[in-house]
Amino acid sequence: MSERKPYPSDLSDEQWSLIEPVIAAWKDRHRSVSGHQGAYDMREIVNAILHQGRTGCQWACLPHDLPQKSATSYYFAAWRDDGTDQVIHELLRCRVRERARRSEDPTVVVLDTQSVHVAAGVPVPTTGLDPAKRLAGRKRGLAVDVLWLVIAVIVLAANTHDNAAGTVLLDQAAEHASGTVRKAFVDQGFKNQVALHGAGLGIDVEIVERNPQETGFVPQPKRWRVEQTYGILILHRRLVRDYEHRPSSSASRVYWAMTHVMARRLTGANTPTWRDPQAVAA
Repeated sequence: MSERKPYPSDLSDEQWSLIEPVIAAWKDRHRSVSGHQGAYDMREIVNAILHQGRTGCQWACLPHDLPQKSATSYYFAAWRDDGTDQVIHELLRCRVRERARRSEDPTVVVLDTQSVHVAAGVPVPTTGLDPAKRLAGRKRGLAVDVLWLVIAVIVLAANTHDNAAGTVLLDQAAEHASGTVRKAFVDQGFKNQVALHGAGLGIDVEIVERNPQETGFVPQPKRWRVEQTYGILILHRRLVRDYEHRPSSSASRVYWAMTHVMARRLTGANTPTWRDPQAVAA
């Protein structure tokens, strides 16, 4: 890595060592005809992706001491399209679970969706109106484990019913967790269709109902873990609203954000918040 003043979002040497083997293997498989390895340090490319995710800046506004827009966007898209971002995410997820003395793949997941506004320029056909939230944009769905780690991500138009999102999330959770998932908790927005689909996959879907006597925001048993994950993700400003033209890019942003969180967790680093004066001044 070139000498420059580090950003709070930069990977430490220890954090980069967690990711480097996957990137190095990818780079080795994608040699040019001439054998040229490219002008950019792969660690700096990852740092640029994480910096953009954390700060929410536009491609053209990436700092001048990070790789330029064309190089960063090229690798972001390449790793999105061939699943490298998910490979890195899955590797770290398994390590976090192992450190917590749990099996690599979960038996229980929690599902939920979140509707978010979209930025100007996002293609209209990929968006919709969520009448319940009175929000025009996209719907981000997650399946997380009891350690609030992401197992599956889906990004759809906001007018998509939770049933449709739930069935896809169950399919992805069953696939990504190697068939170990046996239980799923959902809220009342998911209906019997999701439970029936889960039964076909060998997953018992339980709808956690809200106590009608409770008012205001009250964390629901079991389900609060996915709410915590959404709270962690929203610290990454690129996820505050959906800026991506492709829903697959939106999903990739979630994987990179969680990769960043898990890398810090595995190395014992505290994740700085934007309310931290030292983080803001850095």
